[in-house]
Amino acid sequence: MAKLEALIFDVDGTLADTERDGHRVAFNLAFAEAGLDWHWSVELYEKLLSVTGGKERIRYYLENFNTDFTLPENDVEFIAGLHQSKTAHYTAMLEAGAIPLRSGVKRLLDEARATGLRLAIATTTTPINVQALLEHTLGKESLDWFEVIAAGDIVPAKKPAPDIYDYALQKMGLDANVCMAFEDSENGIKSSMGAKLRTIVAINDYTRDHDFNGALLVLDQLGEPEQPFQVLAGDAYGAKYVDVALIRKLMQD
Repeated sequence: MAKLEALIFDVDGTLADTERDGHRVAFNLAFAEAGLDWHWSVELYEKLLSVTGGKERIRYYLENFNTDFTLPENDVEFIAGLHQSKTAHYTAMLEAGAIPLRSGVKRLLDEARATGLRLAIATTTTPINVQALLEHTLGKESLDWFEVIAAGDIVPAKKPAPDIYDYALQKMGLDANVCMAFEDSENGIKSSMGAKLRTIVAINDYTRDHDFNGALLVLDQLGEPEQPFQVLAGDAYGAKYVDVALIRKLMQD
């Protein structure tokens, strides 16, 4: 039986509900700043989330939803510039405290550190977004809590490819069977399971209808003692919130 050694977390939608009222809003601010009449509604953004990575999402939008727009010859630089502006708006929102952590996240991180578990992040969002979220929700010292922060373009293939998780595991020198991953989306669990990681899913409004086949547990949130989670799939062994004891039980499945 494998002994639990590390927890590996996705960021957007998992640590914080960042998509609808964070990234989407920041994209729209960047478009307006560039003099573009583009607007990503809540409904459109749900469709765009089928593609991971901000620059990739912009290109997907232009190829499938705004086909009348003609990209300039320097299309790579144009899209990268929009994404850079979006990141600046997003980090400003974090600095203003507009995006809190999801229920149960800080409690679980604190317990994991107290029990000696190793922590890592595996995400398609940019490193600066990760840094801003951690600093403004957990404090600057929290950057040192995570042994590896695998983020953004550090690997060529983004989720649902397993590359970002494979990278984190390689950097930590760990086998997948001693780790638990935390995800919120279908692309995310395809990525984690592609790296042979056991996975707990905490859905959000955008991902509640995704296919989470293979997840050990699918929940509406990680939960708190006074705010228990709802089990959507899997066996929580009577637990009301995700803690290290529950994760160790799930490792035996």
